[in-house]
Amino acid sequence: MNHFRLLFATGLALVSLLPPLVGKTLSDLVSPDKRRTAVELAQRLTHAPEVAPAPTDLPSPFNPPGFDQPDPEEARAAAAAYAKGVGPAPAVGAGPASTAATAGGSGSAGQPAHPPGEREILETLAGKLPATGTFVFNGEPLLVVGRNRVKVGDKFTVAYNGQDYELELITIDRTTFTLRYHGEEITRPIKTGK
Repeated sequence: MNHFRLLFATGLALVSLLPPLVGKTLSDLVSPDKRRTAVELAQRLTHAPEVAPAPTDLPSPFNPPGFDQPDPEEARAAAAAYAKGVGPAPAVGAGPASTAATAGGSGSAGQPAHPPGEREILETLAGKLPATGTFVFNGEPLLVVGRNRVKVGDKFTVAYNGQDYELELITIDRTTFTLRYHGEEITRPIKTGK
């Protein structure tokens, strides 16, 4: 038992000598001077700077003047496509392109362009339709049109030039599909992206 007391006394002596040997205990907190500079910097960063008011005659970048007018280059391209019979008639009053389209060849310079027929509309819509593939689900073939899946007999709406057109899918083959619009039918290849 004396050994136990001796060990206990030695341990107490060592513990009493430990603080002078280790030195001052360090705090987890940063010094007040460093904290003060960090707080001042945070206060400067959180305050919004004073912004000078914008001039009243500054045009709005969200609705600049003439923004709603058609682009002359696009109008010329549309007129050229219409002259070739590929695209729809350009809009009336679209600027210099509308006069170029009427003077192009389908009519004389003073006559307005004729509105596209149902066949022309169907050809234009079918050419722009993003049909990229087919697959069979529950025994029914489906056509992949953009993010939609269309089965035979389905009617779907296509928006083009600010107008909605209702098309009907008639048939789906492995490489082609057939569409109907107001009694007109057209068969187009499926663009697989290869």
